[in-house]
Amino acid sequence: MNKQLAIGSDHAGFAYKEMLKPWLEAQGYQLRDFGAYSTDSADYPDFAHPLAAAVASGELPQGILICGSANGVCITANKHQGVRAAIAWLPELASLARQHNNANVLCLPARFVSEEQAREITTEFLNTAFEGGRHQNRVGKIEC
Repeated sequence: MNKQLAIGSDHAGFAYKEMLKPWLEAQGYQLRDFGAYSTDSADYPDFAHPLAAAVASGELPQGILICGSANGVCITANKHQGVRAAIAWLPELASLARQHNNANVLCLPARFVSEEQAREITTEFLNTAFEGGRHQNRVGKIEC
């Protein structure tokens, strides 16, 4: 299992990114932090695009993006061919995004989940496999 992981946020997701990093590293993940590096106001595409490019190229297998609502980082990441970014505010949504959509970027809404929920959602995302089968055909139709 590849334990490399991209992680990034804007200013609104910075605290959650910093909270998740040592927790993920304690589980053996090697992280590449794409920023932000403070709570100073920042533009989410400046972090989401480089992270999504690393996942799209295969440089890193999966990523986590965090902003206030998760909408901005998700929209931005999904502009990259090969990226299937999904917003999850419940563990079940993260699980379904992996099982049915083979999502490779988790987008967390920092303003709408607790730190404990963020860890639970991340755990589901990272520990759930893509089911393939009938879902593979559907996933294959996503890219333009």
